Amino acid sequence: MENNPIPVVTVQTSPYDDQRPGTSGLRKKTSVFESKRNYLQNFTQSVLSSIDLRDRQGCTMVLGSDGRYFSRTAIETIVQMAAANGIGRLVIGQHGILSTPAVSCIIRKVKAIGGIILTASHNPGGPGGDFGVKFNVANGGPAPESVTEKIYQISKTIEEFATCPDLRVDLSRLGRQDFDLENKFKPFRVEIVDTVEVYLNMLRSIFDFSAIKGLLTGPNQLKIRIDAMHGVMGPYVRRILCDELGAPANSAVNCVPLEDFGGQHPDPNLTYATSLLEAMKGGEYGFGAAFDGDGDRNLILGRNGFFVNPSDSIAVIAANISCIPYFQKTGIRGFARSMPTSTALDRVGEAMKIPVYETPTGWKFFGNLMDAGKCSLCGEESFGTGSDHIREKDGLWAVLAWLSIIAARKQSVEDILKDHWARFGRNYYCRFDYEEVDPRVSFYLMRDLEALITERSFVNQQFAVGNHNYTVEKTENFEYTDPVDGIVTRNQGLRLTFTDGSRIIFRLSGTGSMGSIIRFYVESYERDPSRNNKEPQVVLGPLIAIALKLSHVHERTGRRGPTVIT
Repeated sequence: MENNPIPVVTVQTSPYDDQRPGTSGLRKKTSVFESKRNYLQNFTQSVLSSIDLRDRQGCTMVLGSDGRYFSRTAIETIVQMAAANGIGRLVIGQHGILSTPAVSCIIRKVKAIGGIILTASHNPGGPGGDFGVKFNVANGGPAPESVTEKIYQISKTIEEFATCPDLRVDLSRLGRQDFDLENKFKPFRVEIVDTVEVYLNMLRSIFDFSAIKGLLTGPNQLKIRIDAMHGVMGPYVRRILCDELGAPANSAVNCVPLEDFGGQHPDPNLTYATSLLEAMKGGEYGFGAAFDGDGDRNLILGRNGFFVNPSDSIAVIAANISCIPYFQKTGIRGFARSMPTSTALDRVGEAMKIPVYETPTGWKFFGNLMDAGKCSLCGEESFGTGSDHIREKDGLWAVLAWLSIIAARKQSVEDILKDHWARFGRNYYCRFDYEEVDPRVSFYLMRDLEALITERSFVNQQFAVGNHNYTVEKTENFEYTDPVDGIVTRNQGLRLTFTDGSRIIFRLSGTGSMGSIIRFYVESYERDPSRNNKEPQVVLGPLIAIALKLSHVHERTGRRGPTVIT
C-alpha cells in the first residue's frame, strides 16, 4: 500500500470522430494511438463511461494484451484510468500477457463486469503495424452492438477523462498490489495472475488429458508441430502441450511473444503460416497447428501439409463431439456458424438432429445463443472455432479437440477428413480477400452489386462457364433476427444461392485498421465420394469467374488479384 494517497486528476480533452468500434473493437495503425493526443485515453474513458456509474464503483475488471508493441504503455494508461474511474479491482496477466480466450475465461471465473484486451488479433504489430482495444462484457464475450454504439456516442462528445498519473504497477510480480487514492474510501487493488493457470484448469475440466498425453507420448507417439507465430500463445503452448501433455519441447516453435511478432504477419492461414506448412510438407509430423497474435484463431494441418479448411474443421468436431468429455456432461444444445462459413456444419446437424443457427460474422452473436442455452459449438470460416466453455473463439481449444478426436479414432487428420466427406459429402470452399481498399471504392462496389443482384429479373438468370451451368435461385442482403432477443441485424453480406446449392457471398470485413477489406466467398457441394479429392480452386473455377464478372472487383480496385486466398 502506498503511504501517501495517489491524486486523481481530471484532464481536458477533445473528441475524435473515428472511434467507432468494429467487430473486434477499435483497431488503428499503432502510429494513430502514439501520435494523436489522448487518443487511447479518450477511447478508454468512453469504454469506462459506458458502464453505469453504480455498476462501475468497486467492480472487478480484467486486462490483458497479446504483447504487441505499445501494449505496456497502454496498460499503464488503462490501469491509471481504471483506478480514477472507480474500478475496485483490476486482474491483469503477468507481464500484461493474456490470450483473448484466457481473458474470457477469467472474466467468467472472477465474475468481472468486463475486460479490456489490447490486441489487433491477426494483424501485424510493431511501430509500423496495428494496435487495438477491445471491450468484452460480463459474459466474457465481445461487447454487443448496443454497447459499442454507446461507446462510440460517448467518444464523439468527450471533454475530459480521469486518471491517476502517479500510479505505477509492477506487472512482473504475482499477487496483490493495493493503492490508496485521494477521496476514495477503499483502496484500488491490482491482482497480477499467472498467464496460463486459470485457463489451463478450465481445459483440464473439458478434455481427457490422459488420452491426449497418451497420444503424444505413447509407443505410437503422434509427432506434432505447433507454431505460436511469436504471439501470445507461446507460454500456453509450452505449459499445456509440452509440460502438461508431454509433447517434446522442440514440437513448439516461435513461442517467445515479440512486440512485432518477429516481423511476421501473425495470421494462421496458408498465406502467412508458410514456415509451418513447409515443415509439415516434409512428412515428419502427423499434426500441425498455428495460432494468431491473440490466440483465438487456429490453423490445422495434417501430414504432408494436408490443409483442413476451417469450415470443415468445425463440421468434423461436431460429427465427433462425443470424443470430448465436456459435451458428454453438458449435452449438445445446438450448433452455429457465421453466414459466410460453408454449410458443411448444417449437414452434420441435420444427421444428428441438432439445430444449426446461421448468424452474421462476429462472435457476439454466438454468445447470445450460448447465454440462452441454444448453442454448444460454433465456428467461422475465418479460422475461428469454439464452444460454450467461454464466449470467444479459442485456438488451443480447437487443437485439443482435434487431438482428442485423433486419440479416439486412431486415424490421421487426412483419413478423418476423407471419412467425413464420404459420409456427409464435401463442401468445396474458398475465400478471397482484397485488403486496404479505398473505403469509397468498396462502398460503391457493394452498392452497385446489391442493386444488380436484387433486381427481380436477376433470379432465374443463368450463367454458363465452360461445361458448367448455374441458375440463380435466390439473392439477398443477409439480415439476421436474433432468436433470443428479436434484435434485427441488417446489411451483413450479399449472397447469391444457385439451384444446385452453390453460393457466392460478398461482404466487407471490419477487422482491418486501414481502408476496407472486400471479401468474396464461393462454395459448391459435392456428394459423390469419387469426386471429393480435387483442388478447390479447380472445382470452384466457374463460380470464381462469375463472382469476378459480377463484381468487377479487379477493375474497380485496380488489383490484379486478391491479397489473401484461403
